[in-house]
Amino acid sequence: MTLTPEIRWIDTPEALDAACAEVAQAEVIALDTEFFREKTFHPVPALIQFSAGGPAWLVDPLAVGCTDAFRRLLGEGPLKLLHASSEDLEVLAHWAGVTVAPLVDTQVAQALLGEDPAMGYQRLVQHWTGETLPKDETRSDWLQRPLSEAQCLYAALDVVFLLRVWEHQRDALERQGRREWLEADCRELLAQALRSDEADGQWYRRHRQLWRLSPRQVEAYRLLTTWREGEARRRNLPRGWLFNDRVLYGIAERMPENRHQLAGIDDIKPSQIKRDGDTLLALVKQARQCEAEALPPAQPSPLGAEYKRRMKALKRVVNERAERLGVAPEVLMRRRDLEALIAADLAAEPLPLPGGWRGDCLSAPLVQALDEVKAE
Repeated sequence: MTLTPEIRWIDTPEALDAACAEVAQAEVIALDTEFFREKTFHPVPALIQFSAGGPAWLVDPLAVGCTDAFRRLLGEGPLKLLHASSEDLEVLAHWAGVTVAPLVDTQVAQALLGEDPAMGYQRLVQHWTGETLPKDETRSDWLQRPLSEAQCLYAALDVVFLLRVWEHQRDALERQGRREWLEADCRELLAQALRSDEADGQWYRRHRQLWRLSPRQVEAYRLLTTWREGEARRRNLPRGWLFNDRVLYGIAERMPENRHQLAGIDDIKPSQIKRDGDTLLALVKQARQCEAEALPPAQPSPLGAEYKRRMKALKRVVNERAERLGVAPEVLMRRRDLEALIAADLAAEPLPLPGGWRGDCLSAPLVQALDEVKAE
């Protein structure tokens, strides 16, 4: 395949609709985006690339808005290919106001084939085609106009080779009987992309030190992070510019009752207290007054003997099944999911076992492993 594909620049609605008409009957379309995000919560789209095996179209979102024809192309019809899709899906949802579907993420596909679960695009292309793509424009300024020839080539190659990669991956997945696994995982990716409000309320679970907090402090941290996520989106600011996790954790830990106590939190800035101090204190007060039965459960210490025994047993199950399938253990089950299993088991609550194909592989042996630990 040539490293000098035909490139067509799109900066008018008419040109975008004409390109959509050309690829409307295609079975598969490769997509990619370039964006800027250093000063905003929402990504600023700088370029939208797509190809159906012919030319690579480069859409200038600074000059043209999304048209109805492109929305239909994104939201229905041909299969869309993206690599490491999470941020691209966010860019397209924000710019086009539509969820990309049906979707295949080629990074997810590669993980199910037993390769590096975080393989980058250049390595992926080299793995399947033997071609070495240029990397010089990875961190260039995609908001500049006009884009350089090197930038345009780099952007075009991001989609033209994706189609060829997918042909190899599709055949390999079908030989191994894992095409349905990929489709299920990509549907879950799309479902997660749609759950922004729900995700706000779950952000607190990412912190690895929740076990050091009391249930009331955990509730304070949950309220603070949920508020921060919504406000960062509303103000269109990076979450760290508003309040980073470290500061919010410190507030939850100290549970301040007034501005003087709030000012004693490590790394909090006077400007933050002036702007949002009353809101922070109100959220802490809400957690302090929360009924005990409504508080989140206490988090078990990962340093405890019972916790360690369960983690060792569960990891052994996951590692054994992963080795049999020839995939990385984290593809089967993430550490945070193992931690949730252990917390539920120690609290004698229903186990949040995996579903789908992962459940078929893991649920029974995970339950057996926990039962064996408790029987020892």
